[in-house]
Amino acid sequence: MNIAVIFAGGTGKRMKTASKPKQFLELRGKPIIIYTLEHFENHELIDGIIVVCVEDWIDYCTELVGKFHISKVKAIIPGGTTGMLSRYNGIRKASELFPEDSIILMHDGVRPLIDHETITKNIESVEKYGSGITVAPAIETIAVRSDSMLVGEIIDRKQCQMAKAPQSFRLGALLAAHQQAIDSGMDDCIDTAYLMQLHGHEIYAVEGPTENIKITTPSDYFTFRALMDLKENPRLLDEEDE
Repeated sequence: MNIAVIFAGGTGKRMKTASKPKQFLELRGKPIIIYTLEHFENHELIDGIIVVCVEDWIDYCTELVGKFHISKVKAIIPGGTTGMLSRYNGIRKASELFPEDSIILMHDGVRPLIDHETITKNIESVEKYGSGITVAPAIETIAVRSDSMLVGEIIDRKQCQMAKAPQSFRLGALLAAHQQAIDSGMDDCIDTAYLMQLHGHEIYAVEGPTENIKITTPSDYFTFRALMDLKENPRLLDEEDE
């Protein structure tokens, strides 16, 4: 089985909005989280969805899932005190509902520009290699941070990729690695792929679109809006050139 675990646990501090967490902000009457969920709902290879949500917003999220007819959602559960513990909650819930050889696609609720092909390629990568990490080419120069005002090593961006999502693995491997990390005292590893690599798993790349952005700041939201405008009306670029 192929299961999407979607994280909607952030409170949106960098978005600087006091009214709603960022995943519930709307564009054209539809919340960001629904744009994201619809990609997995409408993908023929996805069998189920688990949403990990800010606890105080679970009822609202449940209402949205019903309103927008997201029928593949099997559970909406509260997150943990850190991103890693939220991911662990989602993985553990998946283990209660699905076989351990299921493919789990870990995805951010605020990445609404994921596409059908990238989801398919993640599933195929796990079937072939045991993992699939969505990446996109680095489009800016990357410099290593130093302890002083000096810029550290500047890395040739041709050698760099930006890790995005989904990040996909077999359920049993995901659960075991997270349990080992928690048992050893780690509770705040920022990235699933990094944690899995720490626990000896080989990580295979899946090329995805650069526009598969994570909406964490107001500028990200406006980029999302512009990309949606462009998707609906490709001639906007032609008009800009005139």
